[in-house]
Amino acid sequence: MTSSRRPPQLVVETREIDPVEDLLAFTDPDSPLAWLRRGEGIVGVGRPVTWFESGGSDPIADPATQPSVEDAWRMICAEAEIDDPVGLHGTGLVAFGALVFDRRSAAASRLVIPRMIVGRRDGRSWVTRIRSTVGELDDPPFEPVPYGPYWSATLGPGALDPQGYQAAVRAGLDAIAAGEVGKVVLARDLVGTVPAGSDLRRLVRALATGYLDTWTFAVDGLIGASPETLVTVSGGEVTARVLAGTFPRGADADDDAAASFRLSHSGKDLDEHQYAVQSVLDALAPHVSTVRADDEPFALELPNLWHLATDVAGEIADGASALDLVAALHPTAAVAGTPTDAALDLIRRLEPFDRRRYAGPVGWVDAHGDGEWAIALRCAQIGAEPARGFAEFSDTIPVVAHAGAGIVAGSDPETELLETRVKFRPIVDALA
Repeated sequence: MTSSRRPPQLVVETREIDPVEDLLAFTDPDSPLAWLRRGEGIVGVGRPVTWFESGGSDPIADPATQPSVEDAWRMICAEAEIDDPVGLHGTGLVAFGALVFDRRSAAASRLVIPRMIVGRRDGRSWVTRIRSTVGELDDPPFEPVPYGPYWSATLGPGALDPQGYQAAVRAGLDAIAAGEVGKVVLARDLVGTVPAGSDLRRLVRALATGYLDTWTFAVDGLIGASPETLVTVSGGEVTARVLAGTFPRGADADDDAAASFRLSHSGKDLDEHQYAVQSVLDALAPHVSTVRADDEPFALELPNLWHLATDVAGEIADGASALDLVAALHPTAAVAGTPTDAALDLIRRLEPFDRRRYAGPVGWVDAHGDGEWAIALRCAQIGAEPARGFAEFSDTIPVVAHAGAGIVAGSDPETELLETRVKFRPIVDALA
């Protein structure tokens, strides 16, 4: 779907089914569409019934007249006929989304509506069938697809190698010392290939089982496991989890406890964290009647590292949808820096690549405006955009992964490089 076409009218039907144990088995091996956490969530089945993209490098599209993803979703929902007696979070009409980090990106933000969605929440399972009133095809088969063989990717340094990254960090520190920014988040990249015909659900499954407390996602070839909730909206309530400040896990119990203690008492990490929390509170303020945040961050334990974390919650006062709040919140200081515009300008100067969807919002939204969105971290983009069909023309599919670190006064380039190595570990290990 493009901005010049009227969105198709959709007919949506959700029905409860017998419990489904492995949601991932139902989605497509070559282009999985999934949002999972602790075995629950939703997956898409079949080619999209429709999709919408905004931005990108299309020379024909006029940004001044192109609707935003929020407006496009409202138009689609206004025309839809929805029959949803199940009424759980994630039932009814749902779109999966992967949005760009930087509005100047050559990539496009995209919402995808599959022909079928299979979901599981609180032990209950359902299937949603979505049909268009124009040119409709048959429903995709509702049956699990056996997993393909295991595979591995080949990865190496990208446009910013370890030495180049440390030089970028030093340039960022110079900008901080000059008063240009208070904080900037700088990333580096790894590039490689995946064998054509690989069952990409293997990558999703490795992340979902290895990192249970993260949001595991697969949208339009963007696959990862993010620990950071950008925003969740449900029944007029909004929640978010802010992560900033990182320390590797220890080698044994005593070393691990010491690592958690050092992180919780690190002035540099506490300063970095406070920037991120304040950016979220400021962005939510116009949309909420009340907002609550932890007085002090807590140390969040993940399999490979510790994060400083703060939970934020509020009551929505202006009817804002999940997509509205995503637009208000992104980019947070946790993935860009502060002040935001100055940090983005500095990132464009110091990073020799387009982040595309890395560190952008990824998640889903429903017809009520509810949804769950994370920041696309610990992830890789598999193939061209869209990923489907790329393997038809090559024996391999390109893959690119990114990891970053927050730079503030007092940051050490070598330490920040080590942090990116720790953050690369989930996606690199899963790809291997």
